Amino acid sequence: MNGHINARTVKAGLSIDTQLCTMVEEEILPGLNLSSDKIWESLGSLLNEFQSRNQALLAKREEFQTILDQWHTNNPSPDAAEYKAMLQDIGYLLPVPEKVCVTTSNVDIEISTVAGPQLVVPINNARYAINAANARWGSLYDALYGTDALTSEKAKKGYDEQRGALVIAFAKQLLDTHCPLAQASHSEVTQYTIGNGQLVCTLQNGDTALLANPTQLTGYQGDASAPLAVLLKHNNLHLELNIDRQHIIGASDLAGVKDIVMEAAISTIMDCEDSVTAVDAEDKVIVYRNWLGLMKGDLSIDLQKNGQTISRTLNGDRHYQDPKGKSFSLHGRSLLFVRNVGHLMTNDAILNSQGDEIPEGIMDGFITSLCALHDIRGTSSGGNSRTGSIYIVKPKMHGPEEVTFTCDLFSRIEELLELPKNTLKVGIMDEERRTSINLKACIEAASERVAFINTGFLDRTGDEIHTSMQAGIMLPKGIMKQQAWIAAYEGSNVETGLACGLKGRAQIGKGMWAKPDCMAEMMATKLEHPMSGANTAWVPSPTAAVLHGLHYHQVLVQERQDELINGTQAKVNQNDLLEIPLLGEHSLSEQDIARELDNNCQGLLGYVIHWVESGIGCSKVADINQVGLMEDRATLRISSQSLANWLTHGFVTKDMVMDSLKRMAVFVDEQNAGNPSYRNMAPDYNSSVGFQAACELVFEGTVQPSGYTEPVLHKRRKEAKRAYS
Repeated sequence: MNGHINARTVKAGLSIDTQLCTMVEEEILPGLNLSSDKIWESLGSLLNEFQSRNQALLAKREEFQTILDQWHTNNPSPDAAEYKAMLQDIGYLLPVPEKVCVTTSNVDIEISTVAGPQLVVPINNARYAINAANARWGSLYDALYGTDALTSEKAKKGYDEQRGALVIAFAKQLLDTHCPLAQASHSEVTQYTIGNGQLVCTLQNGDTALLANPTQLTGYQGDASAPLAVLLKHNNLHLELNIDRQHIIGASDLAGVKDIVMEAAISTIMDCEDSVTAVDAEDKVIVYRNWLGLMKGDLSIDLQKNGQTISRTLNGDRHYQDPKGKSFSLHGRSLLFVRNVGHLMTNDAILNSQGDEIPEGIMDGFITSLCALHDIRGTSSGGNSRTGSIYIVKPKMHGPEEVTFTCDLFSRIEELLELPKNTLKVGIMDEERRTSINLKACIEAASERVAFINTGFLDRTGDEIHTSMQAGIMLPKGIMKQQAWIAAYEGSNVETGLACGLKGRAQIGKGMWAKPDCMAEMMATKLEHPMSGANTAWVPSPTAAVLHGLHYHQVLVQERQDELINGTQAKVNQNDLLEIPLLGEHSLSEQDIARELDNNCQGLLGYVIHWVESGIGCSKVADINQVGLMEDRATLRISSQSLANWLTHGFVTKDMVMDSLKRMAVFVDEQNAGNPSYRNMAPDYNSSVGFQAACELVFEGTVQPSGYTEPVLHKRRKEAKRAYS
């Protein structure tokens, strides 16, 4: 670790790691007209007001868990009505508000109007962060050519004309479907020009054709008689036809089109949480510095490629002329949210006046907002939000009381930083059971500032298992996905959001496509997300964003939301949300059980070893079938809680699990054989910090708060940093 890790500076009664203190005072504050004394006094005030309240909310979580554990122990086969009554009696299940009207204002068009894919990237990786921010626009031709979207055959070296022809044919069909010509096909066009404010298309037979809907022409670049680019618009998304007859692709296209650049990752969540390994001040400084660079617009990184140094920076805006020749610009980058950490963890980067570690979520809220002032009123004003908003996703909140806490915290930060009321917008991640079953009340608690809700199968299932740990043996993960409560959860999220008035005011999101190499499968299945009424959904890469973006050309989400709001389809049965996914009458063979053990253990180890020993919080990890999956901490939560549940009820033995862990450790070691920095877990399991972390997550899974993995991972990561530095 950095030699300065123990150096501390005292300010306003706070003991601040000197690295962090210096970063705040010398990198964040210049240009904001704020004194360091005021900032540290403000943070001290914030902690005095909110730290004990934060602790009380965590204590309430544990109190609920104790009550539920005891009730399930005393009621091994509960009646559904009795179970629901008990949840109401203890205040776990709250009355549903009759009417909630969200009033969130000053949101950017990427939230109010434009539906499309969303990226989530670890903010401590500057290269990923820059790539994601720049993924607002992406090459359709590259996305189709370089993946299995059109053909499972791998591309040959050099340019494969046959593969290229498939891409071009797909693109022409796309244009004919979404930006059709009147009585002609784009495949017949030999030249695009701009004349009399319209797109004029010269055809092979010498005739000309116009767009069936002329208003779809938004702009162009270059000369009107020979444009370099033609900008079209469909379902609020832009498509840019790049024209270059000298290019290898353009030369093979009748109209000289070398590419279609798609508006793709409309928004991105810069993540301080589940995909990040940030366990101390040294790590948090990297997190905050990268977010600051994004807010100032000057984040850059130098890369080595083919023996040369390449500097990667943030894209600027895109400039065009409208059909009448007037200049205008479109935003060149994805709209950025920042995901703060939840209420649970503390961090020793700052100690309060009593010498205690402060809640990391409070620190994140204050410092990420401070960084965002550069976007709100600094020299880079409007580089991200053009409406003066700061978008903060808050994960792992349990019920409306915790949402209220977050909103009160945000209100106080606004006062301390002299920001207008409700500048800080909140994203509510619907991933904890007490939030799901009280979602309408949660939205009500944030009705003035909610700008995002979403669902997440992995965390939601992890909490489902932990909450009902003592209720009985849980179903395997694969079968659990097919249960009624999951469908109710996904449906209720959209239904509740729309009923509360989120349309036009907030994003309703859906979860990650975890297989970045399986784009054909994604294309075949992820249309269900915009069809569900969600106006965004997570994808694992800029390439996936381009391809998933095609689904939003197929579905105009605003119209789909209107259909759902005004439709007569059956409403979600809220009682399904309370159905505990127990094994019940399902029978599992010894082979089924062994397969599930190995699947969970391999998934755990494959991710933990990189998190703990290499500090990698999000990566493509090969699963037991050698399929690369994008993994983060939620993967560990569901796997560790599944195993802990089976152990708790004696469905499997500790020896069985340990045998699987050791065999899978050998398997994971083999999967990482080509990584020169990788440290094997086998055969010296006791000395492997990563292996021991996995064991702790499983064998002590029942006592982890809400089944979260952070306490174990943070402790073990610090241990690894000491051991391997």
